[in-house]
Amino acid sequence: MEIDELAPAERTVWEAFPKGRPVDFRRTPDESAADGAGWGPERTVRAEVLRALLLDGPEERGEVAALKVAGARITGMTDLRYATVDRVVRLSDCSFDEVLDVSGTQLKYLNLSGSHLPGLAGARVRVDGGLRLTGCRFRGRVRLGGAQIAGALYLEDAEITADGGGREDPVLQLHQVTVGEDLCASRLRTRGEIRLNGATISGSLRLEEARLSSPGDFVLDAEALEVGANVLGRRLAADGRIDLRGARIPGRLDLLYSRLSNPGGTALRASSCVIGEVWLREGETMRGRLNLRRSQIEHLDLAPEMLPDQVRLLDLTYTSLTPHEPPERRLPMLERDEDTFDPHGYEQLTAVYRRTGDDHAARLVQLAKQRHHRTTLPWYGRLWGRVQDATVGYGFRPMRALGWLLSLLAVGSVAFALDAPPPLKADEAPTFDAVFYTLDLLLPVISFGQEAAFAPRGWQQALAHVLVLTGWILATTVVAGVTRTVSRQ
Repeated sequence: MEIDELAPAERTVWEAFPKGRPVDFRRTPDESAADGAGWGPERTVRAEVLRALLLDGPEERGEVAALKVAGARITGMTDLRYATVDRVVRLSDCSFDEVLDVSGTQLKYLNLSGSHLPGLAGARVRVDGGLRLTGCRFRGRVRLGGAQIAGALYLEDAEITADGGGREDPVLQLHQVTVGEDLCASRLRTRGEIRLNGATISGSLRLEEARLSSPGDFVLDAEALEVGANVLGRRLAADGRIDLRGARIPGRLDLLYSRLSNPGGTALRASSCVIGEVWLREGETMRGRLNLRRSQIEHLDLAPEMLPDQVRLLDLTYTSLTPHEPPERRLPMLERDEDTFDPHGYEQLTAVYRRTGDDHAARLVQLAKQRHHRTTLPWYGRLWGRVQDATVGYGFRPMRALGWLLSLLAVGSVAFALDAPPPLKADEAPTFDAVFYTLDLLLPVISFGQEAAFAPRGWQQALAHVLVLTGWILATTVVAGVTRTVSRQ
């Protein structure tokens, strides 16, 4: 391309390129590219001019060539597919008439901050430095699937909207992307799905104060995501399904003050994950299902009031749980589990209370487990379970058995003291003692020599049978409870 073929604005850019000198067409520093379609020829540059500069532009000895343009309207399609661009490219606050295509391109550095584009095609792009899309407005899709970015990927304050699409064509495609540092998307706004499955981020994924919307569909698909540090979503608002199945997050998944909503479906799926810490509190009650099945979490910071009506916690493993809440506040999350009775969830919660030294709470959780298990038994199992619950609280309330024993002892002692049963052999019978006679009836193993020496009749015999039967039931339930306690220990 000859220099005499260039318009004045293009000539300015061409002459500044060899020395890497910035060209700023903006009238004010805070000018927005939203009105770029109305910009005149004095700040219009053809895409083919930029392409010619980047592929075979002029150079000057001792200078570092670079394309640094701000506030320009770029007409035509900027086609850099499969090219190698070893120059810094900064096209900030520019307005693009057509999609910028860098698919398969090898770039040194690309900065489009504040620009407005109908879309970005960058599948399998390779960037040796960073890719900065801060504050960009995309009217179409951003396709960066398979991209390799050695530095950071910046999407802070960006906005991405596109019509139609759905699961087949997400608005932000970052699947299989590799980012050498952080993926910064704080205050990102999207309307449609973000696809991040299979991505590898060496640093953190930052989604603080992001606003993601795809009602009734996937809003963030990050299956098998791997990050080197954290996923930070503090004050995140997501309308749609977030899927983190199989993610590896060694640091924390921070969802403090967040609002996750997908009524009638799954709001957050983090199943089969390995996560250092999950922070889920101080936000609104989750609308939709929470799925943490088969995940391994070192520390779970979970506020009961954020839990939705439906949860899936089958085989969830965690080491510590905060804040410390009474069992009455924690047990509903296990009772809301849609899966069949899972004793593992109760054992996990019991272990957490024991680590904190709250043995009373641990016993209450174990009692709740037995009561939940009772609902899955046939009628005779449920009946026997109710007997154990009423008598000794499944072994977790042994003092209740003592109370029953003392009550029955008092009833029997008074009844037999008022009307003693006759002896079988008057000349051989010991002196009748109502208390020890009642104890002989109640205790199936210990004998005080009273029961065998006297023969109750009528109502006395009926009372004796009740005391013997009740004694066996108490003894059996106490033994069952003690055996259960010893086996746990």
